[in-house]
Amino acid sequence: MTSDFTPDRPGLRSWLPGFVVLAAIWGSSFLFIKVGVAELHPLHLTLFRVVAGGLTLLVVLAVLGDRLPREPRVWAHLAVIAAFGVAMPFTLFGYGEQRVESMLAGIWNATTPLVVLPLAVLVFRTERLTVRGAVGLLLGFVGVLVVLGVWQGVGGAHFVGQLMCFAASACYGVAIPYQKKFIAGSTLSGLSLSAAQLMVAAVQLAIVAPLVAGAPPVPTDLSPRVLAAVLALGALGTGLAFVINLRNIRIVGATTAATVTYLIPVFAVLIGVAVLGERLTWHQPVGALIVLLGVAVSQGLLGRRRRPASPAATPPATTPAPSPPPADPRVEPARRR
Repeated sequence: MTSDFTPDRPGLRSWLPGFVVLAAIWGSSFLFIKVGVAELHPLHLTLFRVVAGGLTLLVVLAVLGDRLPREPRVWAHLAVIAAFGVAMPFTLFGYGEQRVESMLAGIWNATTPLVVLPLAVLVFRTERLTVRGAVGLLLGFVGVLVVLGVWQGVGGAHFVGQLMCFAASACYGVAIPYQKKFIAGSTLSGLSLSAAQLMVAAVQLAIVAPLVAGAPPVPTDLSPRVLAAVLALGALGTGLAFVINLRNIRIVGATTAATVTYLIPVFAVLIGVAVLGERLTWHQPVGALIVLLGVAVSQGLLGRRRRPASPAATPPATTPAPSPPPADPRVEPARRR
């Protein structure tokens, strides 16, 4: 990790509320995907979702008097991010949820940081791989095997659906560090970048979807339930959520922003149980906990030591002790980006 890509440590109030809201929005998205693929091909669901999200952001953009990017270089980078961060993962989750429960898809989303770290180290070179990171990745890999239940044998539609969900998370693992390195430092607003990203993704899907799935259905042919799911996915899960996510990346770095996947499975499981009556096999939540433990270890969230206070600087017992100043992240072991 270099100082060029290391944000100063912000206060929790500046990013934690948006972090939790983003987890709730994306956690509920798996329910809406499950509802949508009941009547729509995954590519058509993704196309409708992205168009709805893009239109939402364009309206907000016009109201606020903001503008879309003008530099060709930015649009070129957005084409990559749109493919790996929008079109491919949204579609893969749709395919996956044709075969698995919505809350299991939410669990697979938690593997995203395990892909972010090695790519940030090996491809984008914005972080260093430490022993702690390697141990965390190994734990995460074990967790993935537990979620899959490999001792039961592999194969079948359910197994294929899980692999599709993991592939979707891997796509995010490419998009997040790429976005951090090439886009997040732009002077353009998060709203402008998000709207442009969805526009590019809509064009990509409009080309691919008819070739693979045929002409999309007329919206009036869909049930009110599916229409509501598409609008929720678009306006909230694809529109507002993208702005919040880009803001999180700018404030706390790509790796920390990716830890929103800690909370997404919680919301996904609660909503899947409450609304769809879904049930998980014992090894799936256990594997998810191992995955999250691996992520926590790799990012240094466990076993962090505090600096001992100097006896001479210890205030009287009646006075609350002030918090020590945060260490300069540029001299800490690589943990965030």
